[in-house]
Amino acid sequence: MYQKKLGNTGLFVSELCLGTMTFGGGAGMWRQIGALDQAEAGRLVGRALEAGINFIDTADVYAEGLSEEITGQALRDLKVPRDSVVVATKGYGPTGSGANAKGASRLHLIDACKASLKRLQLDHIDLYQIHGFDPVTPIEEQVRALDILVQHGHVRYVGVSNWAAWQIVKALGISARAGLARFETLQAYYSIAGRDLEREIVPMLHSEGLGLLVWSPLAGGLLSGKYAGGAGEGRRASFDFPPVDRPRAEACIDAMRSVAEARGVSVAQVALAWLLHRKAVTSVIVGAKRLDQLEDNIAATELSLTDAELDALDAVSALPAEYPGWMFERQGVRAQQLAESGRPGVR
Repeated sequence: MYQKKLGNTGLFVSELCLGTMTFGGGAGMWRQIGALDQAEAGRLVGRALEAGINFIDTADVYAEGLSEEITGQALRDLKVPRDSVVVATKGYGPTGSGANAKGASRLHLIDACKASLKRLQLDHIDLYQIHGFDPVTPIEEQVRALDILVQHGHVRYVGVSNWAAWQIVKALGISARAGLARFETLQAYYSIAGRDLEREIVPMLHSEGLGLLVWSPLAGGLLSGKYAGGAGEGRRASFDFPPVDRPRAEACIDAMRSVAEARGVSVAQVALAWLLHRKAVTSVIVGAKRLDQLEDNIAATELSLTDAELDALDAVSALPAEYPGWMFERQGVRAQQLAESGRPGVR
């Protein structure tokens, strides 16, 4: 298991991160995603730590806060030393019925962070992320709220999730000008069947030194290959998210299946290994409902794809040319340079 630098910091995190969206259940879509109880979640956390995963990601809206409670209790039950695990959570989504119980205002972010600390049973959060872009609250208010949390010792590092490149760069400019804690990470959807962020976001991450945390690396389970021909009883069958170009995704699955059969591994391992070879990726967030699923995900860290295999997978999953990208290519800038392969880090 490689350990990689988190953004432009001195903190190291494992190349796989344990996602906890399957913890707790609750109502609506959360139950469709997963409903692991305390004992089941504890077994997953314990196995992840044993395998070298030192990074856990949750959010205050997962199972309406129950995911954070279960995560915190699991760490306590397992007697995990605080300095041996990096805990990330997120705030932004609705945590109540009031008009101010959501968004990225100073009021809500500070209140949400303190509530997360209580549920997690922690004295600080290692990485606190704004869970979405708030078009109402000024960006300066959002970054100042995060800086207050850092200055008060509630949070060590800050980041965002699901922001556009221009929004992140604007926030970084404000942070630099005012001497505030800057975003160190972006948590975003990325998969071999969903490479859209390579157009603008990946070049920005390289330029500004931000780490990339990947959510839904298997596109909601689609890239496991178990939904071929519309079959499957997993999450995608009842919660069809994130959206993908199905014909392109099926072509990717066919190509990955060829690699998987030749290597004697699962299609899911090939999909994860492809991401682990992307230079921009810091950590890939994996979630599981069962221990065997987690074991399969962990095994992907031992799968080193050849240049020929990577070239074949890159070709079948390539994005259609789009302006101004085709102008760059016309000027001699190869698209591959924006997402070159490699797994820098230390064991």
